Amino acid sequence: MKLNHLEAAVDAVLAHIPGDIVMAIPLGLGKPNTFVNALYRRIAAEPSRRLTIFTALSLQRPVGQSELEQHFLAPLAERVFADYPDLDYVKALRGSGLPPNIRVHEFFMKTGDYLGNDAAQQGFVCTNYSFVVRDMMAQGVNLIAQAVAERDGTLSLSCNPDLTLDLIEQLRAANRPLLCIAAINRELPFMPGEAVAGPATFDLVIDCPASSHALFAPPNAAIGWADHAIGLHASSLVVDGGTLQIGIGSLGDAIANALIVRDRSGEAYQRMLAALCPDGLQGRELGSFTQGLYGCSEMFVNGFMRLIDAGLVRRRVFMDPLLQALSNEGRLGEKPGPGLLALLLERGRIAWPLRPTDLHWLRRFGIVKPDALPLDLDDSQALGDHWLNAPIMHGGFFLGPRDFYQRLRELPEGLREQISMTRISFINELYGDGIADEALKRAQRRQARLMNTTMKVTLLGAASSDGLASGQMVSGVGGQYNFVAMGHALKDARSCLMLRATHDNAHGLTSSIVWDYANCTIPRHLRDIVITEYGVADLRGQNDEEVVRRLLNVADSRFQDQLMAEAKAHGKLSADYRIPAPYQNNRPEMLRDTLRPWRNEGLLGDFPFGTDLDEDELKIVRALKKLKHASHHPAELLPMIFQGLTGERPVPPAYLERLGLDQAHSFKDLFLRRLFAVNL
Repeated sequence: MKLNHLEAAVDAVLAHIPGDIVMAIPLGLGKPNTFVNALYRRIAAEPSRRLTIFTALSLQRPVGQSELEQHFLAPLAERVFADYPDLDYVKALRGSGLPPNIRVHEFFMKTGDYLGNDAAQQGFVCTNYSFVVRDMMAQGVNLIAQAVAERDGTLSLSCNPDLTLDLIEQLRAANRPLLCIAAINRELPFMPGEAVAGPATFDLVIDCPASSHALFAPPNAAIGWADHAIGLHASSLVVDGGTLQIGIGSLGDAIANALIVRDRSGEAYQRMLAALCPDGLQGRELGSFTQGLYGCSEMFVNGFMRLIDAGLVRRRVFMDPLLQALSNEGRLGEKPGPGLLALLLERGRIAWPLRPTDLHWLRRFGIVKPDALPLDLDDSQALGDHWLNAPIMHGGFFLGPRDFYQRLRELPEGLREQISMTRISFINELYGDGIADEALKRAQRRQARLMNTTMKVTLLGAASSDGLASGQMVSGVGGQYNFVAMGHALKDARSCLMLRATHDNAHGLTSSIVWDYANCTIPRHLRDIVITEYGVADLRGQNDEEVVRRLLNVADSRFQDQLMAEAKAHGKLSADYRIPAPYQNNRPEMLRDTLRPWRNEGLLGDFPFGTDLDEDELKIVRALKKLKHASHHPAELLPMIFQGLTGERPVPPAYLERLGLDQAHSFKDLFLRRLFAVNL
């Protein structure tokens, strides 16, 4: 049934579900924000009704913490996020609190946004991404609501087929009461294939102007020196003809950029790596991509789109075991070619003359044209002109900047068909769907390099990626554990955990490599490859002492002695061990000096994939970051204050107006204006 008003949809929900409502909504972009807000407000006004929301990654327009940040972000948010409607439950969680009859449970939170928020921390559900459907069912979900794309009357789950299809199927198979609602958002790119919703998927479809609005579009983050170095190291582990998984943010963009540099500027790439690797380039992958890569990642990000456009992600995988085997043998070309029908007959896949089931199968994969019937095994006129059901990219959900969404909307149909948005149960798991399905995944995911970001790594190889030692959750495990385990389960795969060697905040500079840590996301028995800006530590199969040695080699040199002493004190490192000389200069200034020539050449830019910020905004941001950093470090702040007191430096009036400092009269504002001028 179609509805053209949000309140009518809320009426229908309240009539259909007389008791407590337990609503599941997708993570990220797939939330139908305006419908969720309408239902939230109605329930908040009716204390006799109760609403529980089960979701993840609830996104809010940035507002800034300080007054300067708020002034700066206001026009940027208006431009970038346009009419994106914030979720009322997010505003309540971060403000006065949720009504007593409404609860929110998230299994993955926007990084760092809910630290110290008691309600959000208490409502957090710690679960692997691939277990979320099971856990939602345990919560008693009886309502599913999702934003969808629409084209010619057909609906697509677009950015989020990740959990919805499995959840609907399993709830209905269990004969559980369920109401499914779709809200058409005409800003969502229409994605074909498994993302297309069947006519019976949704019970109600909302199609009204209020349900269409701008998508949440986080601008590209700047890639710093450390990120570029990590990206270069990580890219040198990626095998041509292999499989790639990366995530969002500056590290994902750094890897994608480094792969493009490797492919297009091979000589410069090798010189960069040689300068970064005191132990040489043995075991590193340095060549261009003649076979191409296959992307298989729960998050389809802008970096993957750039790799597709650059021609690096182009290795097709076939959703059929025999075709995949033939592809791995190098027997399949860019399109169905002469001799293929005879080869399929030889392998016993088809009979001759063709049976109806054979013809259906051949058409399904584009081997023969939709209206063709081959007259003989060499009938090239009947062969299709491109493969079908042979994606180069599998993704569970997508999120990225505005130009990424626009690119998806404008994709040529032939390329769009090669990007398959599908279920997390397919992407994140090798097991669970039968032996044949597992065998197919293993055949597709050859030479997989599974790249994930972590926050801390212990000297014995355990990693903390989702929470603090206090138990406060920073984000969530998501699919990281699945991909790390998959890195061990696939015979030629590697799991790569990336982290910056240090972390700097209000508490000062700390090492991201530590002796131990109370929160553990990845246990030490799954240790594999750890990458920092200072190198690659291959930990697989190594004894504990060697693991400690290799991690010390990629730690920041300002913390190496302390870490080494702790390892010795606990009997994990020989008392006479010394860190080799080539690894004793792991410092930020060394990275800057090493990479500056290639940064100056434009190969390692701040924003290799563009930015939503203009040049003036970038200058303001850099000054604000320096000022914020100095506010946490008295040794940097004092000289800055002295410079500010010696006289006011000229600042473009537009910059002062942007920060609300153009009419500064109070001592605080005048002082901030001078400090800003110093940093500008």
